Amino acid sequence: MAEINAAATMTAVILSPHFDLRKTYFLIAGIAGVSPKVSTLGGVALARYAVQVALQYEFDAREMPGNFSVGYVSYGTTAPNQYPKTFYGTEVMEVNAALLDVAFGYASKAKLADNAEAESYRARYKAGGEEFAAATRGPSVVKCDAATSDVYYSGTILSEAFENVTAIWTNGTGKYCMTAQEDNATLEVLMRMAIHGLVDFARVIVMRTGSDFDRPPPGVSAYDNLFVVQQNGFEIAIENIYLAGVEIVMGILKDWNRTFKKGIAPKNYIGDVLGSLGGSPDFGPGSTTA
Repeated sequence: MAEINAAATMTAVILSPHFDLRKTYFLIAGIAGVSPKVSTLGGVALARYAVQVALQYEFDAREMPGNFSVGYVSYGTTAPNQYPKTFYGTEVMEVNAALLDVAFGYASKAKLADNAEAESYRARYKAGGEEFAAATRGPSVVKCDAATSDVYYSGTILSEAFENVTAIWTNGTGKYCMTAQEDNATLEVLMRMAIHGLVDFARVIVMRTGSDFDRPPPGVSAYDNLFVVQQNGFEIAIENIYLAGVEIVMGILKDWNRTFKKGIAPKNYIGDVLGSLGGSPDFGPGSTTA
């Protein structure tokens, strides 16, 4: 869908006079590229952070300085892997970790789908040793974070670069595992609408399922990883959105009166890098909200 479409659609839905969304829970779910370091084809991830990893300066790899490992440089800095000095505000979004934990418990009840073809492709990652051990296992539910980029990328260099960005921009607390094209845009709209009391940002869950690996196994090129090999993760990723997601939805409905109607209060900071919802961000330049 990409960021612009996601933001425009979410804005239209929330501003529609047909809906009262002040007590609504939002399950933001979609398929994703998955890091073989953390999860696998068909794997389900619930995220605390969404990081807009491509919101940086960029050099073409053929023109970047010889001592650069990648062409991306955080705003306000002059080399890769540095903390930004200039912020737009959408770089990192943090959601309710207490709600995430509850959603994780529900999703973990699901019997996730798999297929023999995906299992066969996972076996190629055994050549990567312990680093890629998670890739060789069957689907499971994990807690890790989403990287948002309009660019659909493939390969070890970019994946490791954005893995580093996720860690740096969250002060070492974020764990990159899933790639997305929408999450920060969707979350930014929800946050702005929460400022005006139209939604409750503490009622947001971010979930992704692995449809393909973000980088190839040993012996496969980044090009082939994206365009040639059949990873066979798409169908099970789609199916597992439903299988894990419906457990979350049913859990909320069954315990609505006792727990979810009043909401689960966050114990962590929630919102953007600028403290737009109040509170003190545990990442970024600190609150700019009086």
